[in-house]
Amino acid sequence: MVNMDTDLHTRRPAHPTERVVTGRLVRLMEGYAREVRVGQPVLVAVLTAAGVMGLLLRVVRALLSNGGGGARRSFKDLKKGPEFLVTPVRVRDTTDRLVEVELHGHLPQSALHPGDHVQLTLRAQRDPDLPPRIERIVNLTTGQLLTPRTATLWSHLGPALLLQALLGAFLVLAVAACSALT
Repeated sequence: MVNMDTDLHTRRPAHPTERVVTGRLVRLMEGYAREVRVGQPVLVAVLTAAGVMGLLLRVVRALLSNGGGGARRSFKDLKKGPEFLVTPVRVRDTTDRLVEVELHGHLPQSALHPGDHVQLTLRAQRDPDLPPRIERIVNLTTGQLLTPRTATLWSHLGPALLLQALLGAFLVLAVAACSALT
């Protein structure tokens, strides 16, 4: 009987420790979604400040008899956080070592192809078991400089909620300053 475990010697991709890796793009793996963590203290502070402004806006709307109001997302929806695309990427570096890194976010479909000569600027992730993520790609084959972008906490909360929170914080500070002076 042949032991299949010892007969198969597949080389696993390494996680590079260098900040910059140069090599040939071997493969873009199937992407999957990962969620951005939302810190509850930050979310509570933003929602509290926005709530102060929201109360003032409700009073003004009631006085003007304009019943309109936008749909609000729940605390649970906001706490869940945005998802972003994670694509594992395999590259054969200049020492002929197969390395795996992660691409977070989206790039144009025609930006990278297997066989392209690339220079990757990497950053280690918080979880040491995960491969480093790509911060910047220089496609030396096409001469393109590529920077993947992901969703952030601030893009998830949205400009309207952030503006409302900022105005609410200013209103609270103004009331506090007036009460301190009198």
